Amino acid sequence: MSKKNKEVNNKEQEEPKQAGKTAESAENKAGNEQKGKEEAPEVDEEAKKIEQKLNTLLKENEELKASVAKEKDDYIRLMADFENFRRHSAEAKLELVSSAAADTIKGLLPVLDDCERAMKMLEENSADEVAKEGTALIFNKLMGYLKTKGLEVIKAKGEKFDTDFHEAVAQFPVPEEDKKGLVYDVVQTGYTLSGKVIRYAKVVVGI
Repeated sequence: MSKKNKEVNNKEQEEPKQAGKTAESAENKAGNEQKGKEEAPEVDEEAKKIEQKLNTLLKENEELKASVAKEKDDYIRLMADFENFRRHSAEAKLELVSSAAADTIKGLLPVLDDCERAMKMLEENSADEVAKEGTALIFNKLMGYLKTKGLEVIKAKGEKFDTDFHEAVAQFPVPEEDKKGLVYDVVQTGYTLSGKVIRYAKVVVGI
């Protein structure tokens, strides 16, 4: 057999094989396409489920964030209310203590008045130096203690009459023009406690 005839025979034998492979490939391709078409709806359905779940999680996350923000606001508001309550309680307690102290000190003012009157009488009518010194000692000790609690004497004699601190109980004619409107004499000593007047000074005003 010639070389040419041999090649022809080989070609004729290969053609059916090639045709068979082509047909098989086409069948496989068609099968894959059909399989892909069948699987596509399942993939879409799964994607929808995932998307729905994701949306649900996002919604829950937003709700949780809103809840946390509300709880934070409530906490801040509660702390502010507590601080206000504590401050008001402290102020009320301090005011109560101050009020009680003021009442106690006010109750001692007549004792100071008696000491002042006694010292004045002894100075004018007695030669008993021991009595003078004893009375002055008691007055100074009591006054010194009360000063540590905030008590101060209101300046009056020789000062310009001031309704914020003085109460005029009488007027007295004075010849000097520069003494008119000034406190001529003090009838009763006035006091302040921690800067607040607890008793006005009763005075005689020069006119």
